[in-house]
Amino acid sequence: MSTSNSGVGPSAARIENGTKVYGSGDTAVRALDGITADFGRGVFTAIMGPSGSGKSTLLHCLAGLDDLTSGQVFIGDTDLSTLSDAELTLLRREQIGFVFQAYNLVNTLTAEENILLPLALAGNDSRTPWFEEVVETVGIGDRLTHRPTELSGGQQQRVAAARALVSQPSIVFADEPSGNLDSNSGAELLTFMQSAVREYGQTIVMVTHDPNAASYADRIVFLADGQIVDELHDPTPDAVLDEMRKLGS
Repeated sequence: MSTSNSGVGPSAARIENGTKVYGSGDTAVRALDGITADFGRGVFTAIMGPSGSGKSTLLHCLAGLDDLTSGQVFIGDTDLSTLSDAELTLLRREQIGFVFQAYNLVNTLTAEENILLPLALAGNDSRTPWFEEVVETVGIGDRLTHRPTELSGGQQQRVAAARALVSQPSIVFADEPSGNLDSNSGAELLTFMQSAVREYGQTIVMVTHDPNAASYADRIVFLADGQIVDELHDPTPDAVLDEMRKLGS
Protein backbone atom coordinates (compact mmCIF):
# COMPACT_ATOMS: atom_id res chain seq x y z
CA MET A 1 0.00 0.00 0.00
CA SER A 2 1.36 3.43 -0.87
CA THR A 3 0.22 6.67 0.69
CA SER A 4 -0.36 10.02 -0.89
CA ASN A 5 0.83 13.19 0.74
CA SER A 6 -2.08 14.59 2.60
CA GLY A 7 -2.57 18.23 2.51
CA VAL A 8 -0.31 20.99 1.57
CA GLY A 9 1.80 21.37 -1.51
CA PRO A 10 4.57 19.10 -2.75
CA SER A 11 6.47 16.52 -0.73
CA ALA A 12 8.93 17.56 1.94
CA ALA A 13 10.13 13.93 1.90
CA ARG A 14 9.21 10.77 0.11
CA ILE A 15 10.29 7.17 -0.10
CA GLU A 16 9.83 5.06 -3.23
CA ASN A 17 9.80 1.27 -3.05
CA GLY A 18 12.07 1.42 -0.01
CA THR A 19 13.47 -1.86 1.30
CA LYS A 20 15.84 -2.29 4.22
CA VAL A 21 17.33 -5.67 5.06
CA TYR A 22 19.58 -6.28 8.06
CA GLY A 23 21.84 -9.34 8.01
CA SER A 24 21.88 -11.99 5.31
CA GLY A 25 20.86 -15.57 4.57
CA ASP A 26 18.72 -17.32 7.18
CA THR A 27 19.20 -14.53 9.73
CA ALA A 28 18.17 -11.70 7.38
CA VAL A 29 15.53 -9.32 8.77
CA ARG A 30 13.45 -7.30 6.31
CA ALA A 31 12.75 -4.14 8.36
CA LEU A 32 11.18 -2.26 5.42
CA ASP A 33 9.44 -4.17 2.66
CA GLY A 34 8.84 -2.05 -0.45
CA ILE A 35 7.42 1.08 1.19
CA THR A 36 6.24 4.02 -0.92
CA ALA A 37 4.99 7.11 0.93
CA ASP A 38 4.82 10.90 0.64
CA PHE A 39 5.18 13.37 3.49
CA GLY A 40 3.64 16.65 2.41
CA ARG A 41 4.93 20.09 3.34
CA GLY A 42 3.17 21.76 6.21
CA VAL A 43 1.79 18.45 7.52
CA PHE A 44 2.36 16.78 10.91
CA THR A 45 2.57 13.01 10.26
CA ALA A 46 2.86 10.36 12.95
CA ILE A 47 4.22 6.88 12.20
CA MET A 48 2.81 4.07 14.36
CA GLY A 49 2.87 0.30 14.47
CA PRO A 50 3.65 -2.65 16.71
CA SER A 51 7.16 -3.17 18.07
CA GLY A 52 9.40 -4.36 15.23
CA SER A 53 7.12 -2.99 12.50
CA GLY A 54 9.88 -0.79 11.03
CA LYS A 55 8.88 2.63 12.45
CA SER A 56 12.31 3.82 13.56
CA THR A 57 14.00 2.26 10.51
CA LEU A 58 11.66 4.24 8.24
CA LEU A 59 12.38 7.45 10.15
CA HIS A 60 16.15 6.91 10.06
CA CYS A 61 16.13 6.12 6.33
CA LEU A 62 13.97 9.19 5.55
CA ALA A 63 16.36 11.36 7.55
CA GLY A 64 19.46 10.02 5.81
CA LEU A 65 20.79 8.46 9.03
CA ASP A 66 20.58 4.96 7.52
CA ASP A 67 20.78 3.70 3.91
CA LEU A 68 18.09 1.73 2.13
CA THR A 69 19.01 -1.69 0.75
CA SER A 70 17.02 -0.76 -2.34
CA GLY A 71 14.67 2.04 -3.37
CA GLN A 72 14.99 5.81 -3.08
CA VAL A 73 14.51 8.53 -0.49
CA PHE A 74 14.03 12.17 -1.46
CA ILE A 75 14.22 15.28 0.70
CA GLY A 76 12.40 17.78 -1.48
CA ASP A 77 13.68 16.94 -4.98
CA THR A 78 17.05 15.60 -3.79
CA ASP A 79 17.66 11.86 -4.08
CA LEU A 80 19.75 11.04 -0.99
CA SER A 81 21.47 8.11 -2.73
CA THR A 82 23.14 10.52 -5.18
CA LEU A 83 24.90 12.49 -2.41
CA SER A 84 28.42 12.02 -1.08
CA ASP A 85 28.87 11.70 2.70
CA ALA A 86 29.88 15.37 2.87
CA GLU A 87 26.86 16.47 0.81
CA LEU A 88 24.54 14.35 2.97
CA THR A 89 25.99 15.88 6.14
CA LEU A 90 25.42 19.36 4.71
CA LEU A 91 21.85 18.56 3.67
CA ARG A 92 21.05 17.21 7.16
CA ARG A 93 22.55 20.33 8.73
CA GLU A 94 20.74 22.80 6.45
CA GLN A 95 17.39 21.14 5.79
CA ILE A 96 16.61 18.66 8.59
CA GLY A 97 15.83 19.07 12.29
CA PHE A 98 15.95 16.17 14.75
CA VAL A 99 14.18 15.59 18.09
CA PHE A 100 15.12 12.30 19.72
CA GLN A 101 14.00 10.68 22.96
CA ALA A 102 17.58 11.13 24.19
CA TYR A 103 17.98 14.89 24.20
CA ASN A 104 21.50 14.89 22.68
CA LEU A 105 22.34 18.27 24.22
CA VAL A 106 25.95 19.42 24.64
CA ASN A 107 26.55 19.53 28.41
CA THR A 108 29.23 22.21 28.22
CA LEU A 109 26.89 24.66 26.45
CA THR A 110 24.06 26.70 27.93
CA ALA A 111 20.47 26.13 26.81
CA GLU A 112 20.73 29.17 24.53
CA GLU A 113 23.99 27.93 22.97
CA ASN A 114 22.46 24.48 22.44
CA ILE A 115 19.43 26.00 20.70
CA LEU A 116 21.63 28.19 18.48
CA LEU A 117 24.03 25.35 17.60
CA PRO A 118 22.54 24.61 14.13
CA LEU A 119 22.81 28.30 13.26
CA ALA A 120 26.36 28.48 14.65
CA LEU A 121 27.38 25.53 12.46
CA ALA A 122 25.95 27.44 9.48
CA GLY A 123 27.96 30.52 10.49
CA ASN A 124 25.10 32.62 11.84
CA ASP A 125 24.23 32.19 15.51
CA SER A 126 22.62 35.56 16.17
CA ARG A 127 19.31 35.69 18.04
CA THR A 128 16.55 36.32 15.53
CA PRO A 129 12.87 37.19 16.08
CA TRP A 130 12.13 33.54 15.24
CA PHE A 131 14.56 32.40 17.97
CA GLU A 132 12.71 34.61 20.47
CA GLU A 133 9.38 33.20 19.32
CA VAL A 134 10.52 29.56 19.53
CA VAL A 135 12.02 30.11 23.01
CA GLU A 136 8.87 31.82 24.23
CA THR A 137 6.63 29.11 22.76
CA VAL A 138 8.54 26.23 24.37
CA GLY A 139 8.61 28.14 27.66
CA ILE A 140 12.35 28.00 28.19
CA GLY A 141 13.10 31.75 28.25
CA ASP A 142 14.01 31.83 31.95
CA ARG A 143 16.44 28.92 31.57
CA LEU A 144 18.62 30.11 28.68
CA THR A 145 21.76 30.55 30.80
CA HIS A 146 21.44 27.10 32.42
CA ARG A 147 23.42 24.07 31.28
CA PRO A 148 21.60 20.78 30.57
CA THR A 149 22.55 19.29 33.97
CA GLU A 150 20.68 22.19 35.61
CA LEU A 151 17.46 21.48 33.66
CA SER A 152 14.68 18.95 34.24
CA GLY A 153 14.02 16.27 31.63
CA GLY A 154 11.05 18.22 30.31
CA GLN A 155 13.11 21.40 30.01
CA GLN A 156 15.92 19.54 28.23
CA GLN A 157 13.46 18.08 25.72
CA ARG A 158 12.01 21.55 25.09
CA VAL A 159 15.53 22.87 24.46
CA ALA A 160 16.06 19.98 22.00
CA ALA A 161 12.77 20.81 20.23
CA ALA A 162 13.70 24.50 20.03
CA ARG A 163 17.10 23.55 18.55
CA ALA A 164 15.37 21.41 15.90
CA LEU A 165 13.07 24.27 14.87
CA VAL A 166 15.27 27.36 15.24
CA SER A 167 16.86 27.02 11.79
CA GLN A 168 13.40 26.55 10.21
CA PRO A 169 14.44 23.31 8.47
CA SER A 170 12.51 21.84 5.55
CA ILE A 171 11.47 18.93 7.75
CA VAL A 172 11.77 17.84 11.40
CA PHE A 173 12.05 14.16 12.31
CA ALA A 174 11.04 13.26 15.87
CA ASP A 175 11.50 9.83 17.48
CA GLU A 176 9.26 9.38 20.56
CA PRO A 177 9.83 13.05 21.48
CA SER A 178 7.48 12.94 24.49
CA GLY A 179 8.50 9.44 25.57
CA ASN A 180 10.57 10.53 28.60
CA LEU A 181 8.28 13.38 29.69
CA ASP A 182 5.50 13.56 32.25
CA SER A 183 2.02 14.04 30.79
CA ASN A 184 1.98 17.84 31.25
CA SER A 185 5.42 18.41 29.71
CA GLY A 186 4.60 15.97 26.91
CA ALA A 187 1.34 17.78 26.11
CA GLU A 188 3.14 21.15 26.06
CA LEU A 189 5.82 19.85 23.69
CA LEU A 190 3.28 18.23 21.33
CA THR A 191 1.08 21.34 21.33
CA PHE A 192 4.13 23.39 20.38
CA MET A 193 5.01 20.98 17.55
CA GLN A 194 1.39 21.12 16.35
CA SER A 195 1.40 24.94 16.34
CA ALA A 196 4.74 25.01 14.49
CA VAL A 197 2.99 23.08 11.70
CA ARG A 198 -0.34 24.92 11.73
CA GLU A 199 0.91 28.47 12.27
CA TYR A 200 4.34 28.41 10.62
CA GLY A 201 4.03 25.70 7.96
CA GLN A 202 6.70 23.47 9.53
CA THR A 203 6.76 19.82 8.40
CA ILE A 204 7.10 17.17 11.11
CA VAL A 205 7.34 13.38 10.89
CA MET A 206 7.14 11.69 14.30
CA VAL A 207 7.45 8.08 15.41
CA THR A 208 5.38 7.26 18.49
CA HIS A 209 3.70 4.31 20.17
CA ASP A 210 1.42 6.58 22.22
CA PRO A 211 -2.13 7.05 20.82
CA ASN A 212 -2.51 10.32 22.70
CA ALA A 213 0.73 11.73 21.25
CA ALA A 214 -0.28 10.56 17.77
CA SER A 215 -3.61 12.37 18.04
CA TYR A 216 -1.75 15.71 17.82
CA ALA A 217 -0.76 14.84 14.23
CA ASP A 218 -2.75 15.68 11.09
CA ARG A 219 -2.26 12.18 9.75
CA ILE A 220 -1.03 8.81 10.99
CA VAL A 221 0.68 6.17 8.86
CA PHE A 222 0.43 2.65 10.30
CA LEU A 223 3.17 0.06 9.70
CA ALA A 224 3.15 -3.70 10.20
CA ASP A 225 5.95 -6.06 9.14
CA GLY A 226 7.78 -3.32 7.27
CA GLN A 227 4.79 -2.31 5.16
CA ILE A 228 2.26 0.51 5.32
CA VAL A 229 -1.09 -1.08 6.10
CA ASP A 230 -3.35 1.91 6.78
CA GLU A 231 -3.54 5.62 7.45
CA LEU A 232 -5.78 7.89 9.46
CA HIS A 233 -6.50 11.60 9.01
CA ASP A 234 -7.45 14.08 11.76
CA PRO A 235 -7.07 11.31 14.35
CA THR A 236 -8.55 11.12 17.84
CA PRO A 237 -6.95 9.04 20.62
CA ASP A 238 -9.89 6.59 20.49
CA ALA A 239 -9.62 6.14 16.71
CA VAL A 240 -5.87 5.50 17.08
CA LEU A 241 -6.50 2.91 19.81
CA ASP A 242 -9.04 1.14 17.63
CA GLU A 243 -6.57 1.00 14.75
CA MET A 244 -3.77 -0.30 17.01
CA ARG A 245 -6.09 -3.01 18.35
CA LYS A 246 -6.86 -4.08 14.78
CA LEU A 247 -3.13 -4.26 14.00
CA GLY A 248 -2.46 -6.21 17.18
CA SER A 249 -5.11 -8.83 16.48
